[in-house]
Amino acid sequence: MNRKVFIGLLFICTIANSQSVKKYSNEFMNIGVDAAAFGMANATTASSANVNSGYWNPAGLIALEDHQLSLMHASYFANIANYDYGAFAMPLDDRSAIAISLIRFGVDDILNTTQLIDNQGNIDYNRISLFSTADYGVTFSYARALPLDGFNFGINAKVIRRIIGDFASSWGFGLDLGIQFNKNDWKFGIMARDITTTFNAWTINEEKFGEIQGAVTGENQELPETMEITIPKLNLGVSRKFIFHYDYVLLTEIDINVRFAQTNDLVSTSFASFSPAAGVEFGYIDLVFVRAGVGNFQNITQLDGNNSLGFQPNIGIGFKYKGIQIDYALTDLGDQSAALYSNIFSITLDWSLFR
Repeated sequence: MNRKVFIGLLFICTIANSQSVKKYSNEFMNIGVDAAAFGMANATTASSANVNSGYWNPAGLIALEDHQLSLMHASYFANIANYDYGAFAMPLDDRSAIAISLIRFGVDDILNTTQLIDNQGNIDYNRISLFSTADYGVTFSYARALPLDGFNFGINAKVIRRIIGDFASSWGFGLDLGIQFNKNDWKFGIMARDITTTFNAWTINEEKFGEIQGAVTGENQELPETMEITIPKLNLGVSRKFIFHYDYVLLTEIDINVRFAQTNDLVSTSFASFSPAAGVEFGYIDLVFVRAGVGNFQNITQLDGNNSLGFQPNIGIGFKYKGIQIDYALTDLGDQSAALYSNIFSITLDWSLFR
């Protein structure tokens, strides 16, 4: 049996080494979810403890006391792209919980001008058509409390679906593993994303690809590779909660995000790249919340060839009342990073509202 397992793993590794490894493959799955988390610059690996833990760290699902539903919408690039998220989670018993979440990042009604000019060289605007591109990620999460006091773990199984009009589409699959350790007011978290590497197998419509080849004269276009592999990423976090006079709560967290590739992150080596994030949340009687955070530290190359340090400051507010929580975040306050600012809204419903 062990020999068969070894041969199977060797076969998988051989295939993986022969495929295309992308630094930024399936990046839509790394944007983040929940306006409350965005307000803290996504520094939530250790402190996440609700339905949105299915994304941030599935181990946090253990904190659920009832069924929860979360919805979020955001627009990017001057409302060209829409980013939507929905999740549902429930405890199975006092030591385990499950969740399911869906992410969609799409650009709709894109003009297809590859057939704008006919065979005689005439421009015919009636030959313009529309298509959409959309990325979908469905995540199934399971969390369980370990026998060791304070330790929880969770695992995600992800199914990825990416569609580029009638031109190409892909299916992908991957796994995440999360761990949290709670000790008094301290929390520690580890989130390993794409631990198996996430495979995306593409199907190319060769007829449509031939139309593109014919539209681009003088170019010898080849079919793109049909397999992508998303390399693992690691998020490490530590948080501390401070309580003042019972009514005021200050939550702080610092995260280190690690990519096992050389990128333009704050610290970058041939082995791995590191980028920090920090966030705070001030709450009053579990009713009103004010948040701030800074992250996405990047080395940005300017037009003159010089490098500058970019970072992304975020702010947010939230309101919670009888099982309904509404949150808002404004990202990239002051336009300090290469990313564009965005307004993000989310709502979380606890089933206790209906009891």
